[in-house]
Amino acid sequence: MHLLSVNVGRAGTADLPGAPGFEAGMATGIDKRPVEGPVAVAAPGPKGIGGSGLAGDEIVSLRHHGGDDQAVYAFAREDLDRWEQELGRPLPNGSFGENLTTTGLDVNGALIGERWRIGADLVLEVSAPRIPCRTFATWLGEAGWIKRFTQEAAPGAYLRVIEPGEIRAGDPVTVVHRPAHHVTVSFLFRAGTVERALLPDVLAAGDALTAGTREKALAYQASL
Repeated sequence: MHLLSVNVGRAGTADLPGAPGFEAGMATGIDKRPVEGPVAVAAPGPKGIGGSGLAGDEIVSLRHHGGDDQAVYAFAREDLDRWEQELGRPLPNGSFGENLTTTGLDVNGALIGERWRIGADLVLEVSAPRIPCRTFATWLGEAGWIKRFTQEAAPGAYLRVIEPGEIRAGDPVTVVHRPAHHVTVSFLFRAGTVERALLPDVLAAGDALTAGTREKALAYQASL
């Protein structure tokens, strides 16, 4: 298990390659590209204030993205390869806006609260699945993309920074803690999207859930 690439993006507007649907002047940092050399990773601060956990990576919509619970986004190269086959087009590392493109790691089968050590110092904790948004759909330029991505239930994982450090392409990824519950990234994604009846079950992940997810699950449970 290791990193194939570390990807960062600068905020860009409108004429982005492969994204003809962007409105004129619309800014986004979704265009992530692999970088060479070490990249510092640290907790960015609360959502709405903190952006990306990676140095040099820009996030435009701080209301919806970034912050401590979404400091880093990881996606498996194996899942990109499957989408390449389905879409019939190349998807370079970073194509889905991910910061980390991994190989050999079951990102969607990771448990909420699971911890990964990457390289010598960095420790990340799995916090939530990625929920597809309009910007993502426009960037890919595929018809019905949000529905297709949701049905796949392989969204990749957001991670929070437990111990800061530097990482680079080729660094090993080691699972150093796996909590004693059943709530995986894919399970939580399905609970929050197409199978809401699963929401009470996600409470088994305890304090590893984001505050918003816990509140949603408790509200649904109270409504039953």
